[in-house]
Amino acid sequence: MRVSALPRFWAFIVPVVSVIVALLIASVIIIMIGKSPVEAYTILLKGAFGSSSAIANTVVKTTPLILTGLAVGFGFRAGVLNIGAEGQMVMGALMATLVAINLGSVPPFIAITITLLVGMLAGAGWAAIAGYLKAKTGAHEVVTTIMLNWIATYLSSYMVQVPLAVGSGTPKSPEIAPNAKLPVLMTVGAINMNTGIIISIIAAILLYIILEKTTMGYEVKAAGFNPYAAEYGGISISKNITISMAISGALAGLAGVIELTGVHYRFLGTLSGGKGFDGISIALIGQNHPIGIIFAALLMGALRTGSNEMQFAGIPKHIVMIIQGIVIFLVAADRIIRTSMVIMDKKEKTAQETKKFVKRAAILSVVTVVAMLLSRENLWSGLGKFGYYIGKVFWVIELVSLLSLMIVVVLYIISAVISLGMAYSKRKKVKS
Repeated sequence: MRVSALPRFWAFIVPVVSVIVALLIASVIIIMIGKSPVEAYTILLKGAFGSSSAIANTVVKTTPLILTGLAVGFGFRAGVLNIGAEGQMVMGALMATLVAINLGSVPPFIAITITLLVGMLAGAGWAAIAGYLKAKTGAHEVVTTIMLNWIATYLSSYMVQVPLAVGSGTPKSPEIAPNAKLPVLMTVGAINMNTGIIISIIAAILLYIILEKTTMGYEVKAAGFNPYAAEYGGISISKNITISMAISGALAGLAGVIELTGVHYRFLGTLSGGKGFDGISIALIGQNHPIGIIFAALLMGALRTGSNEMQFAGIPKHIVMIIQGIVIFLVAADRIIRTSMVIMDKKEKTAQETKKFVKRAAILSVVTVVAMLLSRENLWSGLGKFGYYIGKVFWVIELVSLLSLMIVVVLYIISAVISLGMAYSKRKKVKS
């Protein structure tokens, strides 16, 4: 059976299971530092959604992540690796700033529209450079977009330190005209939840329609899936590469403009804050699907908002980075897991894998229990410092075996779910 024969809900299962596994592994680490995982995750949820202020902060953090995730995800669907969303976001915000500070006499609706369009065009133009170079010279987009990131970073740094510089302290531009600021949906303390979240969701829906319901979307996906077959079918690969990069850059540029017009109201040297690079992980978690990217961005926004509350409770905020890293690792391993699950679909191999699982789980369970008993401090106290190190060695063995056991169990559950799903799909096809 081919990997593509897996049920369609697999794209939903991978991120969900990845998050669950990440939370389980992070729980072990939280226990190791003497804290309660239940308490930690309760605080995390409370910090992200426990009050109107928390919700507003989560939404504000989520908004640019949706757009940078869409930018990278669209590029992936088109077969181009747009690693330059960071630079495109910066250029979009910078060019929009140059226009927005001069729109004081323009009606708000027109001023906001012009500012958004300028930022999107700037991001599109910056990304199209890499697209054109790939289409015409074969220059790899990863290299060119990374180089363009640095150019955008240093150019924007120069602009806010010399021609646009105002005041002292953090390099910054003059404040944009009030007419160019996005309308505020809710104000809680110093947090303004603006209409950027609505714009981001609309952008995701439009992107879904373009990809799934239009000829251009079909051509983009075809060129990304198999450029040789697409070209044989009459699709211009060069044109699609350039257009795809331009659309991807426009989305990243829009993220920069929304940060400018809805959050900071002026260009700052640290405006992007790595959100362009975050788009890569969000696109992976969202499986490059526009709707999935919305939820992936919300997950990341909630984790980052809630992590601040965790830190106040004495739980390191780096736990959130561990969770994020594990989720990305597991989602990125999607293809490996898919292949393994397809192989295990055969009945005889399923039985063999079940026996292997039971054997491995039993061995790891025994090792974990023995190591747990042998790692007790009072057991080796009579040996002094040497006994202390022996206890630590068994403690490490206990930790490694426990993590291994968790991974083995989770992978077996995944395989069982996928096998059942494929069996159900087969029966459905036979009946029809």
